[in-house]
Amino acid sequence: MVEPELPATQLIPLPNRLALTLDFCLRLGEILLSSGAGAADVTVTMLSVARALGAADAEADITFTLLTMSHQTSPDEAPLIARRQVAQRVTDYQDLTNVDHLVRGVVAGRIGLREGRAELNRITSTGHDRHRWAVTAGWGVMSAGIAILLGGGPVVVVVAALAALLIDRLQLRIARRRLPTFYAQVAGGGTAALVAVAARVLDERFDLGLDVSFVITANIVVLLAGVGFMGAIQDALTGFYITAGARITEAVLSTCGIIAGVSGGLSVASAFGVDLPTVEPGATGIQGIGMAAVGGAIGAAAFAFSSYSPNRVLAPIAVVAAIAVTISATVEEPGLGRTWAVGVAAFFVGLVGYAVAKRLRVPPLIVVVSCVVPMLPGIAIYRGLSLLGEGSRRDTSLGLVAIIGAASVALAIAAGVILGEYLAQPLGREVRRVEDRLVGPRLVGPSSLLGRRAGRAIDRRTRRRTEGARDEPAPGPTRRTPPQR
Repeated sequence: MVEPELPATQLIPLPNRLALTLDFCLRLGEILLSSGAGAADVTVTMLSVARALGAADAEADITFTLLTMSHQTSPDEAPLIARRQVAQRVTDYQDLTNVDHLVRGVVAGRIGLREGRAELNRITSTGHDRHRWAVTAGWGVMSAGIAILLGGGPVVVVVAALAALLIDRLQLRIARRRLPTFYAQVAGGGTAALVAVAARVLDERFDLGLDVSFVITANIVVLLAGVGFMGAIQDALTGFYITAGARITEAVLSTCGIIAGVSGGLSVASAFGVDLPTVEPGATGIQGIGMAAVGGAIGAAAFAFSSYSPNRVLAPIAVVAAIAVTISATVEEPGLGRTWAVGVAAFFVGLVGYAVAKRLRVPPLIVVVSCVVPMLPGIAIYRGLSLLGEGSRRDTSLGLVAIIGAASVALAIAAGVILGEYLAQPLGREVRRVEDRLVGPRLVGPSSLLGRRAGRAIDRRTRRRTEGARDEPAPGPTRRTPPQR
């Protein structure tokens, strides 16, 4: 419910103001954490907003499902504690961008507590600019782009896009029934495999020249796109091991859901006598680096579009993704291995993602996650599943090796991006004590750290607000206070 507008000069009791401030910070943190931001970024953002609004003694504690903030002015006073559950996790980059702009306005002093709460209510209660069917079409375009990246022909591209459309509508229905994500991933993987089985049957009858393994692989990448590998590795690198362990567990469960769904579809194919080929290493190179770059650009831009990213970032994301795919293919060609190749490409994405995001006024998380989507290890997962389905001891061993290789590729992508962000973002030497133990790459939230002089200025403003318990109006034209009746 939207908070009613009151005169900016009206007195607010101090306990009520602290409670409203903590609630405001918790709601901001919930949106950031559910959108894939790292725990360090969320903690720094919440504490920065609390400090800017007069709660300089606030403390924050974050787990994967619970946000907690407390405030204690002196040891002889009882602390004020507020908590908020993280109910759902959705990839919504429109809300993430709007919240990022709101946070920067509050930290800079342009937005007060009352205006900030009203703006946050507007962000969370307003729908998206894009229709849901446009988002479904975006997932289809993304799968088509990944099929081009893998080297599929026109028929493969069309079938992969059709399968992605079916997967998205099916997962949407499952989400509305509030089933766990694991079952949605199982349904998505099974749908991809069954569409491939049907396409294989048609190919045997009409000789369409269809390689259905690329269809399954493209849709595996689509299903992996929403898995939070990036946030898990960032949490582990910045010292939030409990949250990192929970995110890794969620990522493993989501990936296992895909594996279960695809293996179930392959079992159905085997039961009906349909032979689905195994993808061999190096099969992605038949299109050449040029077409692979085009497919990667289409896939990355379509993922950003489907995640409600602002339109102004789609073209830059496509360009950065195309360069990253080219770097990956170029490094892998001499025989350095897939893991090192994608690690170097992901490092490039992290290095330039900060500058691109700063130029376009969006969180760097949007740029880096979208650009690494084409490099997700879908082909390794499908190859491992196919070998595991053969049943022989040798094929089972090779399948396990392929699955482990896919995990190493995912780790290399996340670690490369985080390392690039570490080197790209300038870190000030004089920082607030809040950030002394949370120094790391800022994928979300204020990227410029406040020095001691700025911290003292905020402390002086905090004392004035505390003594008068007033909500300072935002700079700009003032409104006349209506007469009291």
